[in-house]
Amino acid sequence: MGHDAFAHHGLGSAALMIISALHVRQDQTAGELVGTSSASRATTYRTLKRLADHGLVHHTGETWALAPRALEGFGISLPDGDTGLAAEQAQGWDKVAEQHGTSGVTARRKALHAAQRAAYQEALDRRAEHRSQAVVIVRDGRQVLVPAPHPDEIPPTWHTPDGRVLDPDTGRPAPGWRVATDGRLILITPSDQRNYDELAAAHAEALSEWESAA
Repeated sequence: MGHDAFAHHGLGSAALMIISALHVRQDQTAGELVGTSSASRATTYRTLKRLADHGLVHHTGETWALAPRALEGFGISLPDGDTGLAAEQAQGWDKVAEQHGTSGVTARRKALHAAQRAAYQEALDRRAEHRSQAVVIVRDGRQVLVPAPHPDEIPPTWHTPDGRVLDPDTGRPAPGWRVATDGRLILITPSDQRNYDELAAAHAEALSEWESAA
């Protein structure tokens, strides 16, 4: 399968299975090759025709056999029984791939897979860089895991003493935004049922409950 000649638009994988079956046992009928190559009947007949066109296989009556150098990709020139025309003799697997336009398919596939693996590894590395290390505190002799920071936490330099948020571009307070006691952004909108102080108090209560549970 390492040869481009057996790529999808070339001879195909079924050709390799039929060649392998005939290499194990020569002189098989098409019906026998259906079983020994594990290919369907239609695929077997179609592939035998393709291999015969390159002189890689030939048949005597109903039995098929490999050409002497078929395993190397070299065919033999025999007249076609139906048309009387000579088949296009294969001159090696590389030449067969050129004839089918599949040269370089394996190298391009390997390069694509290598690029995909590199991109995936890079994504994993970037994720690992941004992943916060777990913080553990000791409370009453027990280790308690501290919740990791959230992406919506903002730098302390953006805070004002009264809980407003400074716009990093203008340095002015951003209307509608406040900072909760845990450093996270809170967007105050007309639809909010609680004001900033009520939200901050609710957070403080939740934090106290978490510390009690911990």
